[in-house]
Amino acid sequence: MAPTHAVVLGGGLAGMLAATVLIRHFDEVTVVERDKLPDGPEPRTGVPQARHAHLLMSGGARAIEELLPGTLDELFAAGAHRVGVPNALVSLSAQGWVPRFPEMQYIVSCSRSLLDWVVRSRALRDNKISVLTGTEPVSLLGDQQAVTGVLVEDRISGEQISLEANLVLDATGRASKLTRWLADFGLPEVPQETVDSGLAYATRVFRAPAPAATNFPIVNVQANPRDPHPGCTATLLPIEGGRWLVTLSGTRGGEPTTDESQFVSFARSVRNPVVAELIADAEPLTPVYGAHGTANRRLYYERLKTWPTGLLALGDSVATYNPVYGHGMSIAAQSALALDAALRAGSGAQQIQRDIAKVVDGAWSMATNQDILYPDAIGKPLPLAGRVLQRYVDRLVRTATTESLVTRAFIDAFTLSGPMTKLLSPKVFLATLRGPRSAPPAPTLTTDERSRVTGSV
Repeated sequence: MAPTHAVVLGGGLAGMLAATVLIRHFDEVTVVERDKLPDGPEPRTGVPQARHAHLLMSGGARAIEELLPGTLDELFAAGAHRVGVPNALVSLSAQGWVPRFPEMQYIVSCSRSLLDWVVRSRALRDNKISVLTGTEPVSLLGDQQAVTGVLVEDRISGEQISLEANLVLDATGRASKLTRWLADFGLPEVPQETVDSGLAYATRVFRAPAPAATNFPIVNVQANPRDPHPGCTATLLPIEGGRWLVTLSGTRGGEPTTDESQFVSFARSVRNPVVAELIADAEPLTPVYGAHGTANRRLYYERLKTWPTGLLALGDSVATYNPVYGHGMSIAAQSALALDAALRAGSGAQQIQRDIAKVVDGAWSMATNQDILYPDAIGKPLPLAGRVLQRYVDRLVRTATTESLVTRAFIDAFTLSGPMTKLLSPKVFLATLRGPRSAPPAPTLTTDERSRVTGSV
């Protein structure tokens, strides 16, 4: 039989995880990447969001480890932090402080550039995966019945090459041209939905005080979308190299500035000033980097009645989320697992695209049902059933501030480590109806943790 060939468009996290899966099912995989890939954990043009806070939830971390065994050990050896949740999480949710019960799940905290580099390095150890850098896709080959490859162009010389392939997988993210290519084939418009809170964010990296450089919690002050003003947040992540990465965000009308003199002041203005207090005397290591364009956007490829064989989409090419929820990387990893399972089962492209959509559903609902509540948010209002469910979730999160059973269900769902249906299990439902049975806890940064930052007891 002739050798089989798959092409992955995009060499980011989603693309490399997809390539890792596809090489199990095809003889050769070519990754097409428009950037020159760095030789180490450095930001690159194609991932401008890499400078900002990223969280790898335990559900995503387990998926990556299943796809590329040894990745987590390599990340931790390179300085990534394993942060227990909720025991090492100082978090003010919309409904109150999350209690620091014993560990239920975990988060991997490091720079996005480190994570991308470790995953890319491990994926490319398989010499049957090759990368065309400085190259971008121009159009698909084939027709609306079957995709047979992709036309790509060298970004410097302009030379175009036709790559024949048994499968083309789009992992080019927010900049994906797939809807246009499908229209060029004469296929109907792809249904899509956007929910935009107008979020913008600003990030700066600080040197962590030496006593707080290791075993320090993630500190996060979230907005309450039901407040009648823009939602502003502050997040401090311990990352590799004894550093803190601090990201501030605000929805429409409350966007943070990139003015360095105002960074701490903005952090102090959110619902609780704990992040500002921690970084007030810390040494800045970078300028303030800003970013916009954080709308939740979903393309419902699975709803098309006709879908070409030999074509798939995964990661941000399918759905993007408000980054404050920290779900994008984990959904990409879990989508890659779904891709592997579907290929093993012999599913066709249309069914595989539906399987990927099922992975997206929970995180999409979690993000959009919150974001549409912010003042001046753009998007379709929640229907009555959605509003009722949202009220239930509000009560559940409030109950999770004191009841460990509900906290576990909430943490499992939030870290994508358990099905969303657990939030409606009989025990959790009854506990939620009762509500919290004691006063929510006060800010949960311990005296010892504060003293490691300030030097005073």
